[in-house]
Amino acid sequence: MAWIFLFVAGLLEVAWAYTMKLSLGFTKPVPSILTIVAMIASFTLLSIAMKSLPLGTAYTIWTGIGAVGAFLLGILVLGEPANAMRIGAAALIVTGLVMMKFSS
Repeated sequence: MAWIFLFVAGLLEVAWAYTMKLSLGFTKPVPSILTIVAMIASFTLLSIAMKSLPLGTAYTIWTGIGAVGAFLLGILVLGEPANAMRIGAAALIVTGLVMMKFSS
């Protein structure tokens, strides 16, 4: 169950990063509220996952899901550039996540 909580926490990290972008520096109420709610839910699920997963593993996976997810969302939804260097960097993050998962 801890891995499921961690995965959902990572997806919620992507959600709060995106809604934070939409909040325009917390000047728009609805995206600002969504950001805070997603943050609280993400941190809560991360803390539950950390009850049985090592700190380094849980935090690395959580931030990795958030980083790669935000990267993909930026490309697919916000029209951010998808050049070879950025894609290569994201691939290295995913490789690290897979290695971290198998080391646990």
